[in-house]
Amino acid sequence: MPRSLFIFVLVAVMGAAGLWIWNLVPGPAERAAPSPAATIGGPFTLVDHHGKTVHEADFRGRHLLVFFGYTFCPDVCPTAMLNVSEAMTLIGDKADKVHALFISIDPERDTPEVMKSFVENFHPAITGLTGTPEQVKVAANSYRVRYGKEKAEGGPKDDYLMFHSASILLMDGKGEFLRAFRHDTTPEEMAKKVREFL
Repeated sequence: MPRSLFIFVLVAVMGAAGLWIWNLVPGPAERAAPSPAATIGGPFTLVDHHGKTVHEADFRGRHLLVFFGYTFCPDVCPTAMLNVSEAMTLIGDKADKVHALFISIDPERDTPEVMKSFVENFHPAITGLTGTPEQVKVAANSYRVRYGKEKAEGGPKDDYLMFHSASILLMDGKGEFLRAFRHDTTPEEMAKKVREFL
């Protein structure tokens, strides 16, 4: 086949395929309307790092910075908590209107004692929360947090990592979601945005 004829046939085939695909794409009137935003936040029952049972309602009246993670986390969780700690300090004279929650998604290892040792490294306005696997699941679902276990094949039973959503969620004093921060948001930026809601 001559080269010019081959190119013509190739262009014709590609054009026909493109037209076929275009006809499969729904027009604006056929596209489904976007679903309403999912509610973030809700009731939970957990145990704090002092061993006391607490509920979501116990923190009403103050804005919350909520982060789901685990104490054995090698990088993301310590970074997030360090940024939250520094942001709490930078909030300054309004810091008493804000509290932070570090909620474990690894209750098998994160006992209240372990949580206490972890949160003591950060700002005193951070409370560590854990509970039974069922209680943690309820809390995570309320805040639309995904998590799971990643275990090395053939490794020891307690040698594993957890994958999880890594956003820091800002809630108002009524438990309503305001905004989310990346775990690596700078303390300066976080403090500035939080103060705007106070």
